[in-house]
Amino acid sequence: TSKNKKQRENPTPFNMATIGLVKECLLALKDRTGSSLPAINKWLENEKKVTIKKHVMRAALKKGVEAGTLIPVKASYKLSPEAKNPPKKKAAAPKKKDAATKKKAAAT
Repeated sequence: TSKNKKQRENPTPFNMATIGLVKECLLALKDRTGSSLPAINKWLENEKKVTIKKHVMRAALKKGVEAGTLIPVKASYKLSPEAKNPPKKKAAAPKKKDAATKKKAAAT
């Protein structure tokens, strides 16, 4: 039971970290036709020193396809055009003049 307790306390659940690693991997591999699951796992082991269990990886890929960030191509996956481009930051709104500057203009 202590082993089960440890697993519950420190699980390796599917979360955005897994899909983030997959995105990073697909960007690094730059394969035009997509990268296979073994290629993704090999890259993760070599570059990130991480092994992801099959069921967690499968769930991450499925969720990525549903979200539209990944495109399944035969037995491979590639990034969608929206996922390739980094999200654009919103332009900072121009600062409005403070009330103090308005008061100075009114005083003169």
